[in-house]
Amino acid sequence: MDLDPLILSRIQFAFVVSFHAIFPVFTIGLASFIAVLEGLAFKTRSPIWEKLSAFWTKVFAVVFGMGVVSGIVMSFQFGTNWSNFAQASANYLGPILSYEVVTAFFLEAAFLGVLLFGRDKVPAGVHLLAAIMVATGTFISSFWILSANSWMQTPAGTELRDGVFYVTSWSEAIFNPSFPYRFLHMGLASFLTGSFVVAGVSAWYLLKGREVEANRKALSMCLWLLLFIAPAQAVVGDFHGLNTLEHQPMKVAAMEGNWETSRNVPLLLFAIPDQENQTNRFEIAIPSLASFILTHEWDGEVPGLNEVAVEEQPPVAIVFWSFRIMVGLGLLMIIFAVTGLVLRAGGRYWRTGWFLQGLRFMSIAPFIAVLTGWFVTEVGRAPWLVYGMMTQAQSVTPSLTGGMALFTLIGYIVVYGLVFSAGVYYLMRVLYVGLEDRHDEDEHEAERPARPFSATHVPFEYSNDKPKKPANQGGH
Repeated sequence: MDLDPLILSRIQFAFVVSFHAIFPVFTIGLASFIAVLEGLAFKTRSPIWEKLSAFWTKVFAVVFGMGVVSGIVMSFQFGTNWSNFAQASANYLGPILSYEVVTAFFLEAAFLGVLLFGRDKVPAGVHLLAAIMVATGTFISSFWILSANSWMQTPAGTELRDGVFYVTSWSEAIFNPSFPYRFLHMGLASFLTGSFVVAGVSAWYLLKGREVEANRKALSMCLWLLLFIAPAQAVVGDFHGLNTLEHQPMKVAAMEGNWETSRNVPLLLFAIPDQENQTNRFEIAIPSLASFILTHEWDGEVPGLNEVAVEEQPPVAIVFWSFRIMVGLGLLMIIFAVTGLVLRAGGRYWRTGWFLQGLRFMSIAPFIAVLTGWFVTEVGRAPWLVYGMMTQAQSVTPSLTGGMALFTLIGYIVVYGLVFSAGVYYLMRVLYVGLEDRHDEDEHEAERPARPFSATHVPFEYSNDKPKKPANQGGH
């Protein structure tokens, strides 16, 4: 059996970037949440905000470390698997990736140590500054990375001469046509991810009756934020879709499973795309709705995949179903955000068992939505690496063999499996300890009476206040 180095290289990069993407999308949102907590702690001097900040900073440290380890190899893959692309795009991507390191990574590295180890060692204002700088660094990093990736989606400000891209306008290249929409879309996705994870963990602690007051406040903050950003993400996604329709029509055609360019195109709720026969099977559709969503006109024209040759079409089934999973999870997030508002009456949002259980399971939803969104973005670009200018086949390393690509792919899977296992183990330890010292928590659990859990409400009749230690014995 012949091993295709192009297919294996695509699988390898897809695996690495998918594994890596779930960490920065979480740390970007979490870093901003920590900065807000530090600001509240600085302003109010309340120990609750300080305890929340200290706890989530530990979580941030573990996840940030996993993100760095998993992402550092991606730049090397440009040379090992995609050397033609690396050479062709060096005039633009080389400086852009260097800017990301100089302006973002150095900033994060400098202030992360202060954030992690400077509590009670530096003035409170300096610690707050460190939290703000770390959060700022995460956004600067995403700015450069998304600019580079957006340029590959909608290349601008460059021209291809003799197989090499030359920059003609840095501003046009950096702020290429799809970048504003993708940067805002990913920024909101990061806030959604951070909010749902914090809400899910807080809900878990509330179900256990641990640190009720602190976790109630954290959950309340997240639900207020979700109430605004979950619907906002849908609006931004709509504008992003219109931009994609303008610049990458075949990607939109694959997202909609639309084969023939036509008007009054229905929105397919379910279908089985058959790319070999250029048709769909078992369609369930809403008439004309795809035209209305994409063009804001009921009889708007939507491009069909048959406008290009089959070999120039993206893998339709992957794009089609990934898009529906992403949108479905986005709608579910809006439902939970609105439900949280309804349950605020009487403080039921933190005492209603089924809602807290639902939030626990929803903590993984943003990660799935982000991954499926990336599948739509990257798979939908195929067969182009730089859209309309350089194909994936032209970009792969000429001397790379299928055996070499398979060997490194297996190596990445094994190493990343070990990294992920170790990271999850330490993360679970942090979550197990929670906001309390483990010694204090053991004593508290021994004193706490056993109570049955109601499927509707969480029993909080008992006191959750920990006994305070004398000052001379050291406090928490």
